[in-house]
Amino acid sequence: MSQVLAQSIEINATATVVERCITDLALMHRWLNPVLRCEPVGGVWSTDVGSQSRFVIQIPLVKPTLNSVVVERKPGLVVWEFQGFFQGRDRWECQPVAKGTRLFNRFEFEIPNPLVSWGFNTFAVSWTKEDMQAQLRRLKRVAEEVQIG
Repeated sequence: MSQVLAQSIEINATATVVERCITDLALMHRWLNPVLRCEPVGGVWSTDVGSQSRFVIQIPLVKPTLNSVVVERKPGLVVWEFQGFFQGRDRWECQPVAKGTRLFNRFEFEIPNPLVSWGFNTFAVSWTKEDMQAQLRRLKRVAEEVQIG
């Protein structure tokens, strides 16, 4: 059964700056949860369609990993599709508004393993929602700092 976590935030920066915060690996690591690392597969970071990366949760010994590929890309939009303990898509979309950009994030996923699904829904779903909101607030701060220059 598919689950969806979605939220948005208004950012006082241009859509170009906000998009750069999503697509530039160094900027991304400034707003991602500190226990989450994103690394390119093949050594070269890109958000072009077909580009592969891996998101690794820095839990000692286990280090759960989501392998992802960019499946949709156009100005202001990046969609990663991933496989691992989660299967689904993470969509990031920038829409210009009067005072900057509204950023939408939609995380749609399934957890195929019933035990992992139960554990996630019992212990981690509320933490994940809160963490996604915190990420958006951190991304907002980074984008607004970049906008000011």
